[in-house]
Amino acid sequence: MITSKRLAAGVCALLAALTAGLALPAPASAGEPTGEDAPQVDLVLDVSGSMRTKDIDGGTRMAAAKQAFNEVLDATPEEVRLGIRTLGADYPGDDRATGCKDTAQLYPVGPLDRTEAKTAVATLTPTGWTPIGPALLKAAGDFGSGAGSKRIVLISDGEDTCQPLDPCEVAREIAAKGIGLTIDTLGLVPSTKLRQQLSCIAEATGGTYTSVQHTDELTDKVSQLVERAADPVVVPAATEGADRCAAAPTLESGLYTDRVEFGQQRWYRVAVAPGKELRASVSVSADRAVAPSYGVLLRAVTAPGREIVRGEAAGDGRTDVVSTGLRYPKAEAESDDAAEEAAETVCLEVTHSFSAASGVKTTPGLPLELTVDVVDGPDDASDVASFGLGRGWWLLGALVVVGFLAGLVWGWVSRWRVAVWRTN
Repeated sequence: MITSKRLAAGVCALLAALTAGLALPAPASAGEPTGEDAPQVDLVLDVSGSMRTKDIDGGTRMAAAKQAFNEVLDATPEEVRLGIRTLGADYPGDDRATGCKDTAQLYPVGPLDRTEAKTAVATLTPTGWTPIGPALLKAAGDFGSGAGSKRIVLISDGEDTCQPLDPCEVAREIAAKGIGLTIDTLGLVPSTKLRQQLSCIAEATGGTYTSVQHTDELTDKVSQLVERAADPVVVPAATEGADRCAAAPTLESGLYTDRVEFGQQRWYRVAVAPGKELRASVSVSADRAVAPSYGVLLRAVTAPGREIVRGEAAGDGRTDVVSTGLRYPKAEAESDDAAEEAAETVCLEVTHSFSAASGVKTTPGLPLELTVDVVDGPDDASDVASFGLGRGWWLLGALVVVGFLAGLVWGWVSRWRVAVWRTN
């Protein structure tokens, strides 16, 4: 049995780690937060009737959540703009249409007045339905327009009761808007359906799901999150690839996010100057049920359409993400007269072979994350040979020569032994 104190401390540590990670500064560049805008966090709390259940050290789930919130409010860094939204807190009736609209902003996302926020939390009483989907839609609009990172932390003890509005689809739609919003989820009871739903919500936006079914699991997960919060937070910049290279956006070095539909090509352009090397990688996530056979292809192509190099990966079975990458070094100018040679436009094409399972929505497209890095190239562009083998060609050649010589020696020794055996 999880005690109220341990649950509260775990939730507190989880949320504090998440908000602390948002507050870490990072250098300004494409795909990274500028530091000019404060990070924003919206805590979304389930206040449905099931939160009255007394299964946490003899106390209610609501009491444990309140205690956790109070500790989180005390520990929230000054620079974090924090808000609280509820679901199922106000309507006690049986009308489904009304119950599924029951979500409200308890405390607006902004500078935190701890006393005021604690007072608001103290008034909460478990009441109604569990409209997770509608609450997420509203929560996505709770944030200000700043460029700082944005995060929703959803805490619930049960799955959504307002189908057919699927909260997973809601999360995918939020991710498809490209606003850089991450949703992390926390489940308070051991339930397979709850785990599946909250995991799906988190995965759709690149967030995390945590279950507090057991104390050791809670401790391990919080420890991981605390360690992860020590790393700089990188927020992908939203972009939108085109259906052909000529219309594609030109990307600088950075981390980008996009959506690619089934059977669709996405094109991007990168300028590579002489003496530079393009390094690119792409990951496509399966955020819904897909067929077990899949693959992803990343091609670097010249503007006229000649393929330079490609990276590809494939698999069979269940997967969450498939990734591949490539490298393309552009040689230095051959003479001083060519020193001012213009950068080459390299077209990057992304395709995948995921296919939707029967009855699965095909829109929005699957999440795509593209990393582009243009760095100083090797001293000799031949150091990175075609097909990505690099200096491996030299090793391969050496092995062939050694093998050939070893074969000659062994043949001579064998014939000598046979000759000796015959003379004896």
